[in-house]
Amino acid sequence: MGNSTQVTEFILTGVTDDPELQLILFVIFFAIYTITLVGNVGMIVLIRTSPPLHTPMYFFLTNLSFLDICYSSSVTPKFLSNLLKENKTISFVGCFTQLYFYGLFATTECYLLAVMAYDRYVAICKPLIYFITMSLNKRIQLTAFSYFAGIINALVHTTAASQLHYCGPNIIKNFYCEVPPILELACSNISLNELLMFVLIGFNVITTVLTILTSYTYILVTILKDHSAKSHRKALSTCSSHLMVIGIFYGCGSFIYARPSSRQSHHADKMASLFYVMVIPMLNPFIYSLRNQEVRIAIRKALQKKLCLFICKSNC
Repeated sequence: MGNSTQVTEFILTGVTDDPELQLILFVIFFAIYTITLVGNVGMIVLIRTSPPLHTPMYFFLTNLSFLDICYSSSVTPKFLSNLLKENKTISFVGCFTQLYFYGLFATTECYLLAVMAYDRYVAICKPLIYFITMSLNKRIQLTAFSYFAGIINALVHTTAASQLHYCGPNIIKNFYCEVPPILELACSNISLNELLMFVLIGFNVITTVLTILTSYTYILVTILKDHSAKSHRKALSTCSSHLMVIGIFYGCGSFIYARPSSRQSHHADKMASLFYVMVIPMLNPFIYSLRNQEVRIAIRKALQKKLCLFICKSNC
């Protein structure tokens, strides 16, 4: 590497080279991104303005909506702008900035989903001490810990990857900057980076998945012990939306990261990444609003209030 030079920018391959298809994809994903922003901001405003939703569960749901906005925004704006460009470049600094924030918000969301599972465990298995256990201070601490885990994970991977030497080629086989495709371009030894990925990602996944599985195992045992059909329905209504979000998030993530390298396809990975990064953040507020009775009631009351204000202004 004595005469080699460090690359100053990377080229993103995007999802297609067809100009007409790129324009169609721009319209589709611009609409998805708009719905993501409107849906998650709407969920935050609804929870903040509806007193019945001022409970620990919805405190965490507010943070989940905020994370979905940040998570999607770390990738989507650059992806959309590249769909309208022939030259899909991203600077060295811009690439690793995107990598950092994507890793931060994705990891934080993993931990927040685990925290929300623990919240459901306390609510269903220990209802008498629920509001004491999940006090405001405890909620803030758990949320702060989720962000701390995300910051540490993103910082370690971004720092380690940015210290490698990139002498070319500089084509990232994806539509955004992510650790595995970037490491493929390194001219340096990447064994440390691979070890860090194995240890940290493995630790994060095992910790969060075990928390979720343990929480829902206790919830299932508690539900089976309670022979009241009303209690069963209430428990299932509060858990079903969360379980659906967890299933989609971890299921799609497993497809991208858990497959053997021999079976990986760049095209399949791009399609899965599109769903993982852009579609899931859009789906979450709809899942919670459609499958959660308390949210549906709050939406109905908010719409009725707006309608009454509109009628009153019209009559005046």
